[in-house]
Amino acid sequence: MPEQSGTLAVPSESFTHPYGPGPAIRPKVGHIDFLNCLPLFWGLARTGTLLDFDLRRETPDKLNDALAAGALDIAPISLVEFLRHSDDLIALPDIAVGSDGPVMSCVIVSKVPLGELDGAPVALGSTSRTSVRLADLLLEQVHGVRPAYFTSAPDLPAMMEKASAAVVIGDPALRATLTQARDMNLQVHDLGQMWRDWTGLPFVFAVFAARREFVEREPETVRAVHQAFLTSRDLSLAEVDTVCERAAHWEPFDAVALRRYYTTALDFSLGERQLAGIAEFARRVGGADSGFPPDVRVDLLETSSSSAERL
Repeated sequence: MPEQSGTLAVPSESFTHPYGPGPAIRPKVGHIDFLNCLPLFWGLARTGTLLDFDLRRETPDKLNDALAAGALDIAPISLVEFLRHSDDLIALPDIAVGSDGPVMSCVIVSKVPLGELDGAPVALGSTSRTSVRLADLLLEQVHGVRPAYFTSAPDLPAMMEKASAAVVIGDPALRATLTQARDMNLQVHDLGQMWRDWTGLPFVFAVFAARREFVEREPETVRAVHQAFLTSRDLSLAEVDTVCERAAHWEPFDAVALRRYYTTALDFSLGERQLAGIAEFARRVGGADSGFPPDVRVDLLETSSSSAERL
């Protein structure tokens, strides 16, 4: 993803209120409580549109369940869970959380080469649904091994006490990539890079999606939230140095590492290549055991006055 530079004026009314006069119910919007989504929400606070959301901050697995159950109207959702619930969800175009190469925050950390993990204990971070499935696919299809998986809290030192390797995502994975693995003399294998090397495609770890019935009931609200996300992302990347400096005050990462993470590792787009990556992942893992067919179809929110586009 190209680096952003320059400044971006803060819109005075970036969220056009779609409800009309009188009291309104704010849309229930989810926020992944990891650093990878910080740029998507920094701008919401800068523009004031955050006040238009009933925001819920949670780990990815809890947001997945809440959106699938209808407890949220709009939220980022793990790719695997989105595909499992694609009949009930519509993806927001042009915005996602993914990578087109090393992602830094979705990794396999290992004591031994990956080809030696057949039958070995591998710990799975409890918040890692898509990354777990991707790691399993890569280990089996690329390295020819089938480990003995077990679920663990995403704490690397605790995981490695009982495991030969661990699959970790989010802030714990970023910490492992930048410092912990080196200090513990462990290997780091980046899932984004492994997928890119294997397929030549980007990988989308999470999409932003809205409940289908909410889109049908409140289409202009969904479009307004979608536009607010896009504005927030663009503003945050234009002000990336400030974002990183502020975040570094309360996170165990310095501003230089965060800038690298946001400008060269994470890809916040959802275009043709990202959709091709989603289709390729579904083709390789889809089936009865996965909960979605290999040719699962994805609905994208239509941003004009017509209905959602089916891909």
